[in-house]
Amino acid sequence: MYSVIHDAIAAWYDEHGRRDLPWRTHHDPYRIWVSEIMLQQTQVKTVSERFYSPFLDAFPTLADLAAAPLDDVLKRWEGLGYYTRARNLHRTAQLCISALPQDAIALEALPGIGRSTAHAIAAFAHHAALPVLDANIKRVLSRFFAREERCDQTLWRDAYALLDAQRPYMYNQAMMDIGAMLCQSKSVTCKECPLQSGCQGQSEALRFGCAKARVAVPIRHRALLILRQGARLGLIQRHERFLHGLWGFVQRPMPYKGGALGSFIHRYTHFHLHATVYEATEAPCDEALMWFTREEIGGLALSTADHKALSLLDALSSQPTPQAPPSY
Repeated sequence: MYSVIHDAIAAWYDEHGRRDLPWRTHHDPYRIWVSEIMLQQTQVKTVSERFYSPFLDAFPTLADLAAAPLDDVLKRWEGLGYYTRARNLHRTAQLCISALPQDAIALEALPGIGRSTAHAIAAFAHHAALPVLDANIKRVLSRFFAREERCDQTLWRDAYALLDAQRPYMYNQAMMDIGAMLCQSKSVTCKECPLQSGCQGQSEALRFGCAKARVAVPIRHRALLILRQGARLGLIQRHERFLHGLWGFVQRPMPYKGGALGSFIHRYTHFHLHATVYEATEAPCDEALMWFTREEIGGLALSTADHKALSLLDALSSQPTPQAPPSY
């Protein structure tokens, strides 16, 4: 039914597809899985240029990842955010050890692997005839089938209907690229799109596949406490779900009494952190503090906000001490 469109997609991908992305130069299930997890909530450019290769240099095989301490995995994930992804990677590696399952249903049962990710691994590593449904493809399908609402159940049916089952690797990669390059959320290039001949929504493309309406992002005001023990700084290892396993400075609600060293804003996806850094004189008795030198802290996994606090502290420490005027 869609054979002409499939051929047009293949021709477009052959000429314009991002085939040089590092996870598209092989069919290794482990490396494809790592890329798929990294690409959740993170831009392709960020993953390809800063995180993908260094992570695989540190953990070149599934067994290496399984054997590594979680602290080491979190350190290599540092700056990529959404640290639950790193913890799930580590847990899945420990469950599988030697090899990931080939079957998409078995893959989906593993920590951190949803339906689309399971399909991607099976399609890209094993050429399984399965569609992928990431954010870009959802937008393309919404416009191609002129869907007023982005209902995942409907879009999965559409994804199977349009799938090129003979070339699932090429098709899914091409569909992601079409969404990223031609069928974007705020602009479209319909004349260059290989789906143009069958697209039901091209006359009003921006009406379909619209992103969710923006909501006001809440602001959290927190005090970050710098605690000293000689040349060492006091840190805690976090246990809350958001930053579980990372090290950082003790936080307290604002307002906080004391002289502030400085402040900064850090923007998370779901909230903005307005942090004020204080030098505290007494260690809180309810926190399990551990003490580290500045050099030792460099080997720990910290959140970006805690790194900002540390940079502020370093900047203040590097400032020359004011000299008293000479007395005559």
